[in-house]
Parts: sequence; structure tokens; C-alpha cells
Amino acid sequence: MLRRAIIRPMDGQPDPESAEKALIYPFEGPPARGDTLEVAPGVRWIRMPLPYTLNHINLYGIDDGEGWALVDTGTRTEQSAEVWREVFANAPDERPVSRVFVTHMHPDHVGMAGWFTRRFGIRLWMTRGEYMNCRVMLGDTGREAPPEAVAFYRQIGWSEAAVEHYRIRFGNFGKHIHAMPDSYRRLQDGEVIRIGAHDWQVVVGNGHSPEHACLYCPDLKLLISGDQVLPRISSNVSVHPTEPDANPMQDWMHSIDKLRRVIPADVLVLPAHGEVFRGLHVRLDKLERGQNIAFDRLRRTLAQPRKVSEMFGALFARAISSEDYSLLGMATGETMACLNYLMQRGEVRRMMGDDGVYVYQKVA
Repeated sequence: MLRRAIIRPMDGQPDPESAEKALIYPFEGPPARGDTLEVAPGVRWIRMPLPYTLNHINLYGIDDGEGWALVDTGTRTEQSAEVWREVFANAPDERPVSRVFVTHMHPDHVGMAGWFTRRFGIRLWMTRGEYMNCRVMLGDTGREAPPEAVAFYRQIGWSEAAVEHYRIRFGNFGKHIHAMPDSYRRLQDGEVIRIGAHDWQVVVGNGHSPEHACLYCPDLKLLISGDQVLPRISSNVSVHPTEPDANPMQDWMHSIDKLRRVIPADVLVLPAHGEVFRGLHVRLDKLERGQNIAFDRLRRTLAQPRKVSEMFGALFARAISSEDYSLLGMATGETMACLNYLMQRGEVRRMMGDDGVYVYQKVA
């Protein structure tokens, strides 16, 4: 879930060019609860509350001719349903929802999708990687934590209290997601979809999630970026026990470069969190620069052998308590993503300590 973004690595030192290259926010603020704000002809911005530290998500409605296409849905809560009913009551017309696009599988984006597909008898549009991974994780609901996952966290130095907390919370992913529909329309990178009067291109990014779909409309000069590009925070990029050798940070860096190549700099960016902004390439440059600065700090830290928890100070702007299990999980996943990136580049090696916990060190 995107609340992980609050501990993403620091963007680095103050940017001397920031005054000249600041992002532009063309609207005074987000729409009020239950209302919508038109950000381009036929495209409306909706703000939905979330029950997390990151307390909101931006959703978007697109004029689809005989109805409205929705992009992302909010988390499954009674409050979300109440706000959606307010949105329907305050809508500019009485046309129904025609289809639902979901950028990726995290509950704040997909949580109400099943509710919409059943209420309106419509289809879910989603990439295969996101849909299938979501279905797999929903299948973990009510299961015991797998031994492989427990071993993963012990080997990177978690305390028994932290491991026990993980065991207790395992399988909670599905609690904020309505039952998914049993079929969907697959979104594919590069395909062009007609929504109402305009064509929208699917641009897939990776790293934050398996196969994140952004939607780009050349006619309107709009990019619905989901969590792939956010104006003030950076999305979490983590390694998880299901794929301990994954390299999502490399995927993330490649996606930054891809978006810079595929999407023009002058688009209006409609992100999932924060405010609508202009300055896509400025933001992408800063994300890349900040991550490279974080890698350099990590390289310096790894001049001596370090355990995972001993690297948090090099990567994060706030202290990570071993008893704040939510932040601990996010920080661990992100640190492992950075380490796997450097290990697969041959810059860092991993060794098992006498206590059964891995230590990492820069290759001389």
C-alpha cells in the first residue's frame, strides 16, 4: 500500500536548481469530499479518504460517452462506500460507471473494484501481472505465515517479537479488498484504448508493483500516473519473501528512464497522491538523482560489514524503530531492494554471520 511511501529514501541534498525547476500546481487544491473537479475536458478529479498514515488517494473519472470510466477505486471501507455515494449524488450528470481501470494491485487502488463491477455490471481493466498477483495474495487470507517467509526475516536480523508480529498479521492483505471479479480485460504496455472521445496509451512501469499501468492521452496532454510518479513523496520499492532475489530497484530505475522517453515533459500529471502537477521530467530527474545519492550513501556505509538494520540511517530520513513494525517492514523491504540492486551489479557481497544473520559489505 502506498502509505509505505512516507519512508522512501531521502531525495538527497537541496537542489540548487529547484527555484528554477519547481513543479507547478495549477489548481488551488483538491476537490472537497464527495465532489469532483474538472482538470481537463471530460476528466474529473476525485479525492477519497484512506484509513492510513497517508490519508487520501486521488481517483479520476473520464467521460466515456454513455457513462464514466473510473481510474482506481479506493480501499474497501464503509467510509469509501459513503463517499462514493456522495460522489454519485453530486455528479454533473446521471450517467452510470461504464468500466473500471485499476493502475495496480495495492488495496487503496483496487479495494472497491469488485464492488463497482458487481454494482454496475461492468468490466475490470487491469494488467495481467497486477490482476494475477492480487488474486494470489487474496488467496493468502487466513493462512499461516509460510516457513520460508519466517526464515527470510530471521536471516536479515528481525527480532523474535517482530517475526511474531509478522506471523499474526500475515494474510491481512484481503481485508481491504472486495472480492475480485473472476474475469477481467487485460491492459498491455503500448496498447491504445479509446475512452470516450480520446485515445489513451497504456504505459507500464515496474518496481513499486509488478506491472503498474499509467494512462497517457496525447490529445489532452494528460498522464494518469498512479503511484509511478508522485509529486512530493516517492513510492516504496521493496523486496518481499516470496521473491527474495528480486531486483525491483533496477525495474524502478528503468521505468524512470522509460517514462522520460515515452511521455513529453509538458503533460499535466494526475498522480494517485498529492496534487495534480506539471513538471514530469523535473520530477523524474529528481527521483533518479535522489536514488543515486542514496546508493552512494549505502556504498560508503558498506565499507564495513553491516546488517540490514544498520543501514537504515543511510537510506531514510527518519529513525526506524525495531518496535514500529509497520515502518520496520517497509524499511526492510526497501533496504533489501537497494542491496539486491548493488549485489546484482557485483558491488556488494553477502555473508552469513555466526548468529545466522546476513551481513553485507562493499566489494573491494
